Amino acid sequence: MVALLNVAFALLAGLMMTRLFNKWHLPDVTAFLVAGVLIGPFCLGRIGVPGLGFSSYDEVAQLSVISNVAMGFIAFSIGNEFRLENLRKTGRQAFIIGVVQALAACALVDVALLAFHMARPDLLSAPAAITLGAIATATAPAATLMVVRQYKAKGELTSLLLPIVALDDAVGLIVFAVSFGIARAMLSGAVSLVSVIVEPLVEILCSLLLGAIAGSALTKLETMFHSNTNRTSMTIAFVFLTVALSSVRFTVGTVNFGFSSLLVCMMLGTMFCNYSPLSDDLMGRADRWSQPLLAVFFVISGAELQLEVFSQPMLVLIGVIYIISRSLGKYFGAYFSARGTGCSPNVVKHLGVTLLPQAGVALGMCVTARQLGSVDGALVRNIILFSVLIYELVGPLMTKEALRAAGEISEKPKEVVERRARALEAAQPKELADRYRERRGRRYSK
Repeated sequence: MVALLNVAFALLAGLMMTRLFNKWHLPDVTAFLVAGVLIGPFCLGRIGVPGLGFSSYDEVAQLSVISNVAMGFIAFSIGNEFRLENLRKTGRQAFIIGVVQALAACALVDVALLAFHMARPDLLSAPAAITLGAIATATAPAATLMVVRQYKAKGELTSLLLPIVALDDAVGLIVFAVSFGIARAMLSGAVSLVSVIVEPLVEILCSLLLGAIAGSALTKLETMFHSNTNRTSMTIAFVFLTVALSSVRFTVGTVNFGFSSLLVCMMLGTMFCNYSPLSDDLMGRADRWSQPLLAVFFVISGAELQLEVFSQPMLVLIGVIYIISRSLGKYFGAYFSARGTGCSPNVVKHLGVTLLPQAGVALGMCVTARQLGSVDGALVRNIILFSVLIYELVGPLMTKEALRAAGEISEKPKEVVERRARALEAAQPKELADRYRERRGRRYSK
């Protein structure tokens, strides 16, 4: 019962926070994250009333299944961006930019943190620095997708952004596996080519294969139903199914591998959108169904943020170096690769800013980083927690402003505002309708 109360309270708190943040024209993602922090173990949760906030991180962890399913729906939606007709136009650019900006972020973080290691080896080891450089490749698809959806962004920048964010998962898996293999070799003195090269490639290929099989099955089964309601239910069931199957791990000889739920669900969406003639309508229905789920996901993400990292000055210093170097790598990597592939000036100028958010994938890599030992593993996790806190609170707003500056977010036409005001006046007291019209009028006068 407590878990259900926490879910209900998290959703209500997030929705109410959006009303407050709407006055400052801030993205809903930021409102959800702040709501999560406020009802988390550091704030309201300290009261200890069951169902009224999260009293411990264990309570937050009990809702991890919601986070896993939400990430599955996010990846499924991003798969819609890989339609063949779109890839023929932007596929080459998205691939080059996606790889270059990820490698640039990794390289700059490596250089900056290894320099810090040489200056203060007692605070940061070389294996930890290399591992942090690999984690820097990851970009959070969830926050980016939510901002695009909320403001209905459309244009060249948006059409490039979502495939690039999706590619980050594959690039990040490979870079992390190689860098982490080198880091472990520095600790043990032995390099394993299986763990460095074979395992990440097998994981990527198996994930894409599982997603392709699931997508083909979904496309076939959809034809058995004539009701869009039943077809939507089938689509949702397959997202749940692929998320569940992605948790399975295998050992074949000396090779240990599993599946990336993001890649599996992304491939599921890619196959479905390219082979099902009804995919546009059904994916739109699935997106609407998943909106409350995503709201709870972001509130939970906010509750997971650990504010005690601010109590360690040296950790904050390393975190600041990580954030600055990663941000520069993402921005200039995207800037020069977009320029080199012939993108428009708007894309060249603003794309890098939209790639800054970082969350779930990076935290997943931190779990693997525990193998560095209790000291280095904890250090890596705390630095990433610090960066996630900053990136998730600031990143969505920067993404929104970049899309707005690129001209891909437009205000609602005045006639739409007036029509809504008239509808509100008919259903609500006159003073509420006047207040709505006045607030919208101030926005247009700016």
